[in-house]
Amino acid sequence: MTALAVIGIFAVSSANESYHSKQLMGVIVGTFIMIFLSLFDYHLILRFYWVIYAANKALLVAVRILGVKVSGATRWIIIGGIQFQPSEVAKIAVIMFFAAFFMKHAEEIKTIKVFIMTMVLFIPVFYLIYEQPDMSTSIILMVLFAILFFEAGISWKTILGVLAVAVPVFMILLMLVLQSDQTIIEPYQQNRILAFLNPEEYSTAEAYQQINSVMAIGSGQLLGKGYDSDEINSVKNGNFISEPQTDFIFAVIGEEFGFVGTCTVIILLILISIECIIIAKRSKDMAGLIIASGMGSLIALQGFMNIGVATQVFPNTGLPLPFVSYGTTSLFSMYIGIGLVLNVRLQCNIRPAVREGIS
Repeated sequence: MTALAVIGIFAVSSANESYHSKQLMGVIVGTFIMIFLSLFDYHLILRFYWVIYAANKALLVAVRILGVKVSGATRWIIIGGIQFQPSEVAKIAVIMFFAAFFMKHAEEIKTIKVFIMTMVLFIPVFYLIYEQPDMSTSIILMVLFAILFFEAGISWKTILGVLAVAVPVFMILLMLVLQSDQTIIEPYQQNRILAFLNPEEYSTAEAYQQINSVMAIGSGQLLGKGYDSDEINSVKNGNFISEPQTDFIFAVIGEEFGFVGTCTVIILLILISIECIIIAKRSKDMAGLIIASGMGSLIALQGFMNIGVATQVFPNTGLPLPFVSYGTTSLFSMYIGIGLVLNVRLQCNIRPAVREGIS
């Protein structure tokens, strides 16, 4: 994780030098937050799971009321002069809340009552993020929620039943959103999907950044053009990608560090996710299992989607690359999550019998 954060500092600095200090400070402060959280028994933190849930919803509601609109989306609020994105924190809050909730209802997790309660609690959070609009984060949140529910022990019959309904519904929705007169999603979101399906037709518009990103990654070849390249036709110097320090940071890494650099980032993300899963298997209770597996899944999903966008495997979305992309909210959220995972690891040697339950 530290290696990934260091790569992020250098990549962000190369993409836009003015963000170097903020990224470095974000990593340093995030590391202290991670260490601090790892020292407290996570059971004590999860006792306040309803407070976490209420605070999460309050922040998302505040976005609708006081949010700052940027590029057609209202995803940020300003607190004390600091721009803050609650949807990033929501991912960690969902993991923490459902870790406690599922642990409390472990014996009745397969009942219809708990299933309905869980959906009632999750849908408002999902809706508030989707309506910002933030489709990419809402998709990540939905998949993450499904993984958490599976880890909690939901019945395979329920999973197959949901899939039997979800897959056809998804296909129908996809056909509907491709219609010119659709009102399901925002026009710019529809254009991104169309640009993904027909990149040549949108090569100077919605597909422009993705096409340039793929070209930049390919131009790096095996070892890249070198750190902080001064080539005028590079992705950062030629302004072929707007804000390369955020969603398309992988293109900068591919161009400057080549195939070796991109593979290093991918391997590090995989190793972090695997380590989280290993810790989850060693955890002594369901809460620890869900926290560790949830963070491992989040890092893997978000990393996969970010890299998929940069390589034109997925439609263009606005997801940061974990521990690498610029953005203090995203950085702090990831460090909070990893701090909790380390907490689970430290608590593994404590006998379950002496732990107090979550009331």
